[in-house]
Amino acid sequence: MADDIERFDLVVIGSGPAGEKGAVQAAYFGKKVALVEKAREVGGACVHTGTLPSKTLREAALYVTGFQRRNLYGMTLDIDRDASLRQLMGRLHAVTGQQVSQIARNLDRHAVATVTGAAEFVGPQEIVVRTPGSTATRRLTADAFLIATGSSPFRPPGVPFDDTDVEDSDTILDLDRIPLSLAVVGGGVIGCEYACLFAALGTKITIIEGREALMGFLDGEMSRGLKSALEREGHQVLLGDAVLGIERIQGGPLHVALKSGERLEVDKVLYSAGRAGNTAGLGLERAGVKLDPKGRILVNEHFQTSAPRIYAAGDVVGNPALASVSMEQGRVAMCHAFGFPYKTKVSPLLPFGVYTIPEISMVGATEDDLRARGTDYEVGRAAYHDNARGQIIGEPDGAMKLLFTPDTRRLLGVHIIGDRATELVHIGQMVMEHDGSIDVFIDGVFNFPTLSEIYKYAAYDGLGRLARRSGRSATVGTPPA
Repeated sequence: MADDIERFDLVVIGSGPAGEKGAVQAAYFGKKVALVEKAREVGGACVHTGTLPSKTLREAALYVTGFQRRNLYGMTLDIDRDASLRQLMGRLHAVTGQQVSQIARNLDRHAVATVTGAAEFVGPQEIVVRTPGSTATRRLTADAFLIATGSSPFRPPGVPFDDTDVEDSDTILDLDRIPLSLAVVGGGVIGCEYACLFAALGTKITIIEGREALMGFLDGEMSRGLKSALEREGHQVLLGDAVLGIERIQGGPLHVALKSGERLEVDKVLYSAGRAGNTAGLGLERAGVKLDPKGRILVNEHFQTSAPRIYAAGDVVGNPALASVSMEQGRVAMCHAFGFPYKTKVSPLLPFGVYTIPEISMVGATEDDLRARGTDYEVGRAAYHDNARGQIIGEPDGAMKLLFTPDTRRLLGVHIIGDRATELVHIGQMVMEHDGSIDVFIDGVFNFPTLSEIYKYAAYDGLGRLARRSGRSATVGTPPA
């Protein structure tokens, strides 16, 4: 019967990064696992509307337009907007299909039972799953649950999202055309990534950000570097400003009124005002799961909720809301739930990657962090234009900044802007994981010509600054005291 209770060791709600990895982790160690997903296909927002779609479109846009190499070879390029849109969406659908198939195979390989429908708790150890388009339900009970329902774009009240040209970060993917001009409201990660993507496609961009910097969590030099790169291409970045209203006059373009008194006339508006956890309709109150004032599920260091056998991971628990971290949270949660002596914590050293044009990535402390702590530090810098590979690829904005202790030269932070920044950052991350110093880069041998070699010259620059600080020569290549 449809109403018979089905029993599992673990039921996971949501098939994004945290849900998939948590389910597979438990199944790997022999647990009977069911995964409930309300959408027709697995993958969650990461695959369908968030992380991978925006990065796929970015890479496709760079390829289709030759954006990064136009100036290098003296090229001018007229973009066929209709053809470009077809190529972009074709590539997006191809990558999405590949990811859905890969996740489905992974779940199937580990004998995870997938259940399609909307889950709702009826108690702390039981859920009901309503099948879409049907009155049929299934009842599932388990020793443990993992809530990994992700997040959705926050839509501020008063914004006319009923206008087809006022978008959020989900609807912007349903492109009907490449806009001639785009106002991006919000200079956070999502807003900046989409701004750069459309800039590469020839769209005139205006970013409106209420704070005094783009992506305020970044090192200030990296944030200013992105602003300069956008402005050099003829785009606007309006800091310390806000939108008062959006209207369409007599079927014409959108008019955006700003707090500063400026009025913009644009083809489309993208609102990027943060994201909210997907908790509505889950029946969390019946399960005894508590939320914080912002609607995020409260968890401890093991990702247990206020109901001890219910865990939560990923965007639904709040920051850092990174796919990479969500995967580890799901694994750690399930190892704790079932006592697996495998993963006991998520590494505190988290790399951040921003897929703007140019890319930005960081790991560890910023200068502002160190100053706030009262930590003494020194800086080492190097630019892509002084690196042979950087000169070959013609990267005008690339730069690296290392932060380290003056006494032991222990690496405290790595900040990179430029091509392949999100790959390069992991070299510094691994050094930091083992409390290494910048001497690792001084002593190491890097392939030539490579962008990786920039680490060595940033470290040399740091040694030079130390020498000037102390008024003597810094000892190169010897272990710090």
